Amino acid sequence: MNNPLGRPRSARIDDAVLAAAAELLAEVGYTEMTMAAIADRAGTSRPAVYRRWPSKAHLVHEATFRDSVTVSAPQTGSFAEDLRELVRRTVELLTTPLARIAVPGLIAEAATDPVIHRRLLDRFSAQGWRGLDANLAAAVESGELDAEVDALVMLEMVIGSALAATLTRGPDGLTPDWIDRTVRILLNGVRPANRETPRP
Repeated sequence: MNNPLGRPRSARIDDAVLAAAAELLAEVGYTEMTMAAIADRAGTSRPAVYRRWPSKAHLVHEATFRDSVTVSAPQTGSFAEDLRELVRRTVELLTTPLARIAVPGLIAEAATDPVIHRRLLDRFSAQGWRGLDANLAAAVESGELDAEVDALVMLEMVIGSALAATLTRGPDGLTPDWIDRTVRILLNGVRPANRETPRP
C-alpha cells in the first residue's frame, strides 16, 4: 500500500501489521479483533497502523487478499475452460481460511463505508481480472459466446453464485461438482439445449 504523502512507508512495519492482522483474525475473529491488538502484536504504534489503514475493514481486506488470485484472467484457449477456471479461482478466493472469517464482516462494513465498498468492487470486478474483456472478445469472434455478454455482469454472476453458495452450503460445499454445475448453467442457461426460447 503506497503512501502518496510524506516520507516513504516502512515495508517492515507494513508486513508486520499485515501478518499480525492475519494471525489475530484467525485467532479471535473479525468482530473481536481490534486495531490496538494488531498494533501490539506487530510491535508498532496505533497511529502507525492508522496512517496506513484508516479502519479495521481496510486492513482486514488487504491482509485477507494479500496474495490475490485475481491477477489476470485465465487463458486456456477454450472459453468454457476459461470460465471454469474463473469460477474455480473465485471459489478459491472466497474459501481460504481467512476469507471464511473476514468476508461476512467486510460485506457488512461495505454497506456503510463507501471506500471499502469500492475496494471490494475493484477486487472482484473486471479490473481484478485483467484480460477478461479480451478473452470475451475472442470467444465472441470464435462463435463460442453471444456478443451481448458483458464482462462485469458475468463476474457478478460468478461471484454472486459463489457468495450465495457459501451461505447456503457453507464453504466446504463449493466442491468441484458444484463448480462444474455452475459453469454448465452459466454456459447453457437452464433450458434444454433443443428448446426454443418463447416469444415475449
